[in-house]
Amino acid sequence: MKQKTLFIVAAVVLLLAFLGGALAYKSEKRDQSAQLTDLNREALVRMHSPALGKADAPVVIVEFLDPACETCRAFYPRVKEMMAANPDQIRLVLRYAPFHEGSDKLVAVLEAARKQGKFWPVLEALLTAQADWAPNHAAQTDLVWKHLEGLGLDLAKVQADMNSPEIASVIAQDIEDARTLNVTKTPEFFVNGKPLPSFGYEQLKALVDEALLSAQR
Repeated sequence: MKQKTLFIVAAVVLLLAFLGGALAYKSEKRDQSAQLTDLNREALVRMHSPALGKADAPVVIVEFLDPACETCRAFYPRVKEMMAANPDQIRLVLRYAPFHEGSDKLVAVLEAARKQGKFWPVLEALLTAQADWAPNHAAQTDLVWKHLEGLGLDLAKVQADMNSPEIASVIAQDIEDARTLNVTKTPEFFVNGKPLPSFGYEQLKALVDEALLSAQR
């Protein structure tokens, strides 16, 4: 009986040590991520970055997004809901992290559409139809055009503009900044320069709520 009790105590101690080590490791990784962001703050937002919301909004969400990412598609309307619930208080800035096969071409489509003032409706149309043009998570540009009809786009011009050196430079800069900030998955969020402590919608909302509260003080 005594031996069994000692075994249980030892198992509990080992479990607590493991949990403590895991929490310490997670905290260390979080601190490293925050330090990396502080050291490379200029890599968060560029002049070319598409943005939604007031320029002087007290809370700025920077999202590294891949248009072929299912989780990005799921998060987008929820971020818009947060913005709608806090009018003029939140600004969303998008950065590109085209990690999925072929998604750099979709980013080029978005940038070409932006030249015609249609970035946001095209983004929303692409996210809505994502399952059609990104089977098995691989973006197929030839499947997107039918989903962009009726948006008032000159599609021939989009196809010409998406191959421009200017757009290639935007994509290259965002990829470089993602690498600098150690963005390895999408979506990746930063709120007023702070990375999420761990991934999840509740974690994002908590960080946004904290920033909103700080802005009211």
